[in-house]
Amino acid sequence: MRITRRTLLLGAGAGVVSVLLASCTPEPQPTPTPSPSPTGPEPTEGVPRPAAGLRSTWTTDQYAFGAVSFTPVGIGADTRSALARPVDDRVFFAGEATDEDAPGTMRGAVRSGQRAAGEVASQAGAGERVAVIGAGLAGATVAAMLSREGLDVTVLEARNRIGGRVESRTDGSWPVPVQLGAWLFGEEDAQLLESLGEADVGVVDLAGELWRTPDGDIDRVDEQPLRAAVAEAQTADEDSSVADALIAAGVDPEDPATAALLALLATRTGVDADALSSWYAPAVPAADPRAARDSLVPFIEQAFGGVTVGLNSPVTRIAHDDAGVSVRLGTGEALSFDRVVVTVPLGVLQKRRIDFSPALPFANRGAIAALGMGAVETVWLRWDEPFWEAEEGVWHTEGGDALIRTWINLRPATGENVLVGIVGGSSAQEFADLDEDEAIEAALASLRAYV
Repeated sequence: MRITRRTLLLGAGAGVVSVLLASCTPEPQPTPTPSPSPTGPEPTEGVPRPAAGLRSTWTTDQYAFGAVSFTPVGIGADTRSALARPVDDRVFFAGEATDEDAPGTMRGAVRSGQRAAGEVASQAGAGERVAVIGAGLAGATVAAMLSREGLDVTVLEARNRIGGRVESRTDGSWPVPVQLGAWLFGEEDAQLLESLGEADVGVVDLAGELWRTPDGDIDRVDEQPLRAAVAEAQTADEDSSVADALIAAGVDPEDPATAALLALLATRTGVDADALSSWYAPAVPAADPRAARDSLVPFIEQAFGGVTVGLNSPVTRIAHDDAGVSVRLGTGEALSFDRVVVTVPLGVLQKRRIDFSPALPFANRGAIAALGMGAVETVWLRWDEPFWEAEEGVWHTEGGDALIRTWINLRPATGENVLVGIVGGSSAQEFADLDEDEAIEAALASLRAYV
């Protein structure tokens, strides 16, 4: 279903004559996710150096510029609807950032694709040519639905793979696929989990939580003060940050227990509590999540429903008028369509990597500028022998100076000696700025409490 050299079906104006273009120009490549080969002396305090490690780079990825969208203080939920507003029934928008109910999630991406597909289908005539920009979950949903409606759909993806911010890596050095993007699911993801099963993608339960301080194990941190502070702030006449909501409720955000909860919340939102809207703050990730055990590529492929994807095809300009839409690629080719659906991450729009002509209406531009793009990074580490004894599936660190405070222990669920660190907000920004050796050292230092 994928085209590894950019082979695209180009319409000739508004007619039905087509030309098959196979470009022989060099294909632009996305920024690769580095794969460090840990070497050097044993780190101190008993944490052995891993046999292998991989980290995500969403913060600096030129096709993402962040991991998830979030709602800053003072920004209403209708801002996402403004971003999603179609332009002249030619240019449409989808992606998790356009979904009011579940932004920053896989299900939000799917929902946005369903909405955008309905908007296009209500305007398009039979056989019209529609470009879908982006091959993530939103783009896959749009493409499959419009194809079933009888429209001629072309998907253009800047990367050399499908999936967007869902990324599974498989190679011989890892006993399980390395999930560098979205891969964790909660109770609210029942429909997604059903779709995973239909694609023969297995999931595992990450049962049990371990909360630890530098001095030993503690009970799970009570979320009630945080929930109560946010609930009270949501009754106020003006929005405030989650941090200010806590202070107003008499809770110190820098208290080690509260800070641990806020660090966990940042792995979901990608932003610290002092910048996150209390009116639209999501809940702290629940205990006992489920995780994809297998590669998520079959799931993404199934979502496309057989629609062909043109890879290595970054879009740099979208121009539209009453006659249709012109889409320009990074190599200079211009493609003609009747309509276009833009599903690229919010960060790409904020960096103005796509030029729109005419300029987008103020409502769309204002929404792009107002919403936030958060930082979440993941690091996978594998050992030949485990150094830990804990059997809990999810670990949290309270207190101390650990940069990464949330860890997934895959050993109980898979039998493999793999730990996955997840970090969000300013800590993720700090982690992203580290070079490969520094990142490994920071990860190992964050694990010292579990030796």
